[in-house]
Amino acid sequence: MAKYLAQIIVMGAQVVGRAFARALRQEFAASQAAAEARGQAGRHSAAASSFTGMSLQEAQQILNITTLTPEEIQKNYEHLFKVNDKAVGGSFYLQSKVVRAKERLDEELSIQQQHHTKPPEQQQQT
Repeated sequence: MAKYLAQIIVMGAQVVGRAFARALRQEFAASQAAAEARGQAGRHSAAASSFTGMSLQEAQQILNITTLTPEEIQKNYEHLFKVNDKAVGGSFYLQSKVVRAKERLDEELSIQQQHHTKPPEQQQQT
């Protein structure tokens, strides 16, 4: 009886291990495909994330931004900067997060504008 139970456990572990390995390979392939699709703009964006210490998603969440438009970024930035002012009982930490988020989103807008304003022959070369 114990022998059969041990065989069942071993077989189950093998099945789960194979499924996990297959899922891991698929996820790796999907992430590589997404990285290739992002192309040059994605590499610049990743560099900006590294430089500012904040991802694009995090910056969008902090400023509550759904679309990258300068008007929406500025409007939300001004509001959040005011409500987190230390003079009105806000937090300097949160205010600095708001500033960093705006810097990150401004950098992303700059990257997107550079990528879209290049002549077509330059876009293909990078």
